[in-house]
Order: sequence, then C-alpha cells, then structure tokens
Amino acid sequence: MKKQGYKILHRNFRTPFGEADIVAKKADTYCFIEVKARTSDIYGLPAEAVNREKQRRYRMIARYYCNILREEVPCRFDVAAIFDGGLEYYEGAFI
Repeated sequence: MKKQGYKILHRNFRTPFGEADIVAKKADTYCFIEVKARTSDIYGLPAEAVNREKQRRYRMIARYYCNILREEVPCRFDVAAIFDGGLEYYEGAFI
C-alpha cells in the first residue's frame, strides 16, 4: 500500500462501533480498509463477506473518525481481498 501512495495511519482502529482493519490516507482522502482473507471459497470469496452490516459499521467508524478530527474529510471505503496467494484491492468498494 505504501508503494501505491498510501500513508498507513492506524491498524486495527477500535471504536465503539467496531474495528477498522486499516485507516490510511491517500492524497486528501481517508481510506477505511476492510481486509478479508480466505483459504477456500467454500463460504464465498473474501470480498463477498463485506455485507451490508459490515458496510454500515464502517460508515459509523468513519463518522466517529471525522468527529475525532473535528472536521469533515473526504472518506472512501476499500476492501483488500486475499485469496489463493493473491491480493485484489477494491477502491471505493461501497458507499
């Protein structure tokens, strides 16, 4: 991620609403990144595990983070999916 221009701000950022795996900044955008890994596709692919409830929690985490910063900042929600030795990165995976 650092090679792609991301600055890692927090790992396992805990809030009353849950935990963001990674909070990073790229240019002026704060990225809240859910990391999902699977060794098998028996329960679906990793990115498919980021359901509506998880997305709702990430939006609440982002609001909480903006509250800490005391300002509205551009935010984006990404998913890093690890499967079969590879990584797929989805920028703006959900709104």
